[in-house]
Amino acid sequence: MKQYIDYFDRADEKITSFMIQYGILFLRISLGVIFLWFGVLKFIPGLSPAQSIATITIEQLTFGLINPDVSIIILAVWETLIGLGLIFGIFLRATLFLLFTQMLGTMTPLIFFPAETFIIFPFVPTLEGQYIIKNLVLISAGLVVGATVRGGRIVEERVRGGDLQMAEAEEL
Repeated sequence: MKQYIDYFDRADEKITSFMIQYGILFLRISLGVIFLWFGVLKFIPGLSPAQSIATITIEQLTFGLINPDVSIIILAVWETLIGLGLIFGIFLRATLFLLFTQMLGTMTPLIFFPAETFIIFPFVPTLEGQYIIKNLVLISAGLVVGATVRGGRIVEERVRGGDLQMAEAEEL
């Protein structure tokens, strides 16, 4: 029985070490792929399912100063830049600023257009509402990536009994 426990512990340690080493990198790149993909879709009229709600939201936020034909291109460029910045790990502070600013705008339809984002406010979202609410995960992922911009990382830490425990390390 002990040999099975030892085998499990060694396997668990290797898997955990892999996750520590590559988790933030995979999170950053996958977040970037989402933004790049959705951004590129907005360059082609009618391909983005979020096009309508996005353009009317931007029109509302800018008090009608930016018309839908222009706003969708601005949003496409914005999301594509976020995606490229995350995928290549470049200009991360500026990229994350763009991400969080865009996410703030993305959440506003829940307030501005409850009839389009909820079947029964605030408990039963429409498909568009669900699309918006899932952005909470993207915001959280951005926070985790942002925690590494100044060198923070997840490290292994041995505790009594030889077990691995996760700890956050700060390098300021």
